[in-house]
Amino acid sequence: MKVILESTDRIVPANGLPARVWQGETAQGIPCRAYIIRITVDSPEDAAEFEAALRETAPLTAQLAAAIPARLVL
Repeated sequence: MKVILESTDRIVPANGLPARVWQGETAQGIPCRAYIIRITVDSPEDAAEFEAALRETAPLTAQLAAAIPARLVL
């Protein structure tokens, strides 16, 4: 399965840790979200560029925001 994700500005608890909510869709066009606790790159040379891009976030879509229980929102 392939999923294309975009980082959002929402942080929620997941398994006792803060997780950033990512939104996106599958290759078949099914909307989805992911709760990412950790993410890294393999190459140290790419780390600075990756971290800078990671700071760029989008607001959650209304559909996905409604799907996240209010008790999870920090």
